[in-house]
Amino acid sequence: MTEKRVALVTGASRGIGAAIARRLAKDGLHVVAVARDLEKLKQVCAEIAGMEGSAEPWACDLSDAKAWAAAVEQIADKHGRLDVLVNNAGITRDGLVLRMSDEDFDAVLDTNLKSAFIAIRAAARSMMRAKAGRIINISSVAGVAGNAGQANYAASKAGLIGLTKTIARELAGKAITCNAIAPGFITTDMTDALNDKIKETVKSAIPLRRFGEASEVAAAVAFLASEEAAYITGQVLCVDGGMVM
Repeated sequence: MTEKRVALVTGASRGIGAAIARRLAKDGLHVVAVARDLEKLKQVCAEIAGMEGSAEPWACDLSDAKAWAAAVEQIADKHGRLDVLVNNAGITRDGLVLRMSDEDFDAVLDTNLKSAFIAIRAAARSMMRAKAGRIINISSVAGVAGNAGQANYAASKAGLIGLTKTIARELAGKAITCNAIAPGFITTDMTDALNDKIKETVKSAIPLRRFGEASEVAAAVAFLASEEAAYITGQVLCVDGGMVM
């Protein structure tokens, strides 16, 4: 059995997911970094090893329900525990609703919402045996307030909030907490691709007048994963500079 607390982080090959993996490892957890791209995962884990942290890559296609459920169970069995689950993986297939295909809607719901449900169902068994656990779902301000051109993405992220509150109620008796974080505009490859005019327009709608950093989302995850957050469950923490308050 692994002595360190074990955290499983999805979408950990880049951006917010990689930042979460680095922060949890810095806090002394062993991180299982999950994504499709094994080479990028290896790079993140090498960075963590370079700062004397503990991490391992685990390549998996989260849209393959059976393979993903099996992977979560394998990870818990391998380490004899699974203390923290961070459902961060997400994709976008943006488009106005009149032009959005069934395939684009289903792909986003499968990756962003169904994969989280599958992971929670599989991880809950290990957490219930231990009578302890932290489940943290990365939603979005789009799931709180909606966003034109993102019917599928907003639906998936709003669904995560409903899932969070339900799981919080179902598992509270076993001392397992479940919370969601709703990031706003965070500096990532996606925001870097925006032109300056769009960036300034977006920033004008944010009370703090700047984009957030992936490390700031990771800090919120680290708090919710800690013992200090033992009495917090079923909540949605917006890390958005005040954008949707």
